[in-house]
Amino acid sequence: MLVTLKIKRFDPERNPSSWWSSFTLEADPADRILDLLVRAKDELDGSLTFRRSCGHGICGSCAVRVNGTNKLACKTLVHDIGSKIVLEPLLGLRVEKDLVVDMDPFFASFRSIKPFLINGDPLPANGRERLQSPAERMRFDDTTKCILCAACTTACPVFWADGEYIGPAAIVAAHRFVFDSRDHGAAEHIVALAEAEGIWRCRTAFQCTTACPREIKVTKAIAEVKGAILRGEAR
Repeated sequence: MLVTLKIKRFDPERNPSSWWSSFTLEADPADRILDLLVRAKDELDGSLTFRRSCGHGICGSCAVRVNGTNKLACKTLVHDIGSKIVLEPLLGLRVEKDLVVDMDPFFASFRSIKPFLINGDPLPANGRERLQSPAERMRFDDTTKCILCAACTTACPVFWADGEYIGPAAIVAAHRFVFDSRDHGAAEHIVALAEAEGIWRCRTAFQCTTACPREIKVTKAIAEVKGAILRGEAR
């Protein structure tokens, strides 16, 4: 089948304004959007710029807007989109070039919740790791799936209006540790969430849940962290 790939372009060295480029390619319905981007760059326009790495939905680097919805280019098939494919950079983050955005603010929010296990107790005397039951592990299993692609945060209307909002991905990261039975630092994880641009800016739009390529129940996780804070469990 013939596919038209319409891509929003930006190159500050060439033009201060963005523009659109269209590429017509032969494609198999089972081709991925990432396959088409690679072919467009290799065969039609070497200046086309986008991020990619693993190509298997693990690294999250190829997140873009596909026909108005955040998706991973490596997981989205031509069959699922059709013959007219419109690609844009993620919203809410500064565009550096074409489909590449500045991820520094996103990762700054992620780091602000101290995304690591906090436990000052000595290691078990027998030298084994800190154990937990299967039920304790399952309590936060869903939020361990995050690949930091920024699809949820950049799908959030609050983030679009206020780029200082900490965003769903950072709250998901906090959830992963707040509900880990081995972690003793819940209060440290939620300090940033209590700020004016923290968790209470969420308006429960569910856009984050819809956008997540790993099908994490993001809005549910946010509600659970809010509940833990209100009940005093995250202190």
